[in-house]
Amino acid sequence: MLIRKLFKFENAHVVRNCTSDRCKRSIHGHSYKVELILKASKLDHGQMVYDFGLLKGVIKELFDSFDHAICFWNADAPDYIQACKNFSARWISLPVSPSAEQFSRIFFFLAQQVLQSTKTQNGEGDVEVYSVIVHETDTGYAQSFIEDIQNQQMGILSLDQIEFSEQVQAEWSDVRLFEKLKQGEFFHNPNVELQVKVSS
Repeated sequence: MLIRKLFKFENAHVVRNCTSDRCKRSIHGHSYKVELILKASKLDHGQMVYDFGLLKGVIKELFDSFDHAICFWNADAPDYIQACKNFSARWISLPVSPSAEQFSRIFFFLAQQVLQSTKTQNGEGDVEVYSVIVHETDTGYAQSFIEDIQNQQMGILSLDQIEFSEQVQAEWSDVRLFEKLKQGEFFHNPNVELQVKVSS
């Protein structure tokens, strides 16, 4: 079974090496919509794939980090990267170009890492990311699947190669949130007191 959660944010970037002259030479922004699609073959005690309320935690905080931020590829020109850092308090450095295609891979990867580092407490089954769709405009989107995350020809994704500015980190509920994720520390979903007896 699949469920979908929609996230929204505003973000600016330059997409180097693309065909469009406007996109590769000028900083510009988009109103992004991100569809996170989860799958599981078993429902939890609430008869859900994964409670939507749980997606308002670490995953939402990481996705919200991209709001009103500028993203840049860490392979870009050093003077451009430094300018982004000098003139924007909210920036994110990525190991890949900030295209819609790579954003879909980044968000898939981040959500996947969070789910793998989360201790569930309500009988959740084999919950995992099925797909991520990133709408860059009303008419265009990119969609990624697990094989795209594992495809090194599309760029290697690593938590160590993603960097959030101090201002972004300061707005998290825990300033060590990303550090904990990188170190493999576990996030714990709340304990649930069952109101109706569940047969196993």
